[in-house]
Amino acid sequence: MLSDLRYRLRRMLTHAAALLPSFCALCGAAGNDAICGACHARFFAVRRPRCRQCALPLSAPMAAPADDAATCGACLRDPPGFDAAIAAADYAPPLDQLVLALKFGGRLALAPLLARTLRDAVLDVQHHAHGLPMRLTAVPLGARRLAERGFNQAHEIARPLSRALGIALAPRLAVRERETEAQSLLHPDARQENMRGAFAVPETMLAQVEGAHIGIVDDVMTTGQTLNELARTLKRAGAARVTALVFARTLPK
Repeated sequence: MLSDLRYRLRRMLTHAAALLPSFCALCGAAGNDAICGACHARFFAVRRPRCRQCALPLSAPMAAPADDAATCGACLRDPPGFDAAIAAADYAPPLDQLVLALKFGGRLALAPLLARTLRDAVLDVQHHAHGLPMRLTAVPLGARRLAERGFNQAHEIARPLSRALGIALAPRLAVRERETEAQSLLHPDARQENMRGAFAVPETMLAQVEGAHIGIVDDVMTTGQTLNELARTLKRAGAARVTALVFARTLPK
């Protein structure tokens, strides 16, 4: 009840903020959009070549068309649980501030912006031999984390992305079975174990998963263990294909 009240209050403040003069979230220039034209051209106009499976940047351009798009060596050696991944940007300054402002600053008005840039990345990718996902779902939060934050930032991105792509959103396709530690606080070697068994597909959702191509939406992919575990859960429930759709991809150190 408390989390629902917080969510409604945040939505009211977001709608009220939309009536005020807008400033670019990156450079602060006045305008009518969340990101000005100059910043959009600088940070989003040019797409980096990325591995089709994990979305990490590639050193060489992807020249091959359709399903022959390049895959990095790490994914060839040890494929992730999801079949493909698409990222709109790198998780690096200053774009990381958009995620932090949404996730920890409660700036829900940024969610449609992140969704638009992700939509553009999805439509720009040339290896859609398997087509777009049939359904979208957001990485679910645990009840405690949802109550603390008051909203699920992945779901806030998934809603406008669903409308922009014309793909049905199934927010309860998967649920958190247990609370997990924040992945960002754990050593990379501990993240896989932290997520093991974290998700489940309710029986009432099995018919929507069986044989379907599911797109799972999140704000950031770091090691990919959260998306890995959710993708494997969906595959065990009968999903034919899973694509990860993230606003930002963390770069390897």
